[in-house]
Amino acid sequence: MYVCMCHAVTEAQVKQKIDEGASTPRQIAQGCKAGTDCGSCVRRIQALLGEHGARPCPTARLAERLGLADPAAAPALPAAPAVVPKAA
Repeated sequence: MYVCMCHAVTEAQVKQKIDEGASTPRQIAQGCKAGTDCGSCVRRIQALLGEHGARPCPTARLAERLGLADPAAAPALPAAPAVVPKAA
């Protein structure tokens, strides 16, 4: 499965970088460029690092300390109401 679509980096490639000693998203980026373009894959990279024993990102630790729900698990917000133009 792809983790980073911008640079076609797979989960296996990220795990390989972790096995080689990477322990932060920045170190993963230095090894394979994942997370260096749009940034949408950084949360998944952080999750993979956490699964392999790396410390979670500060945001996750703060959210846990404050008792907040994981933002990734939060339900989607309802759609904004449609704007109907006024009749002239």
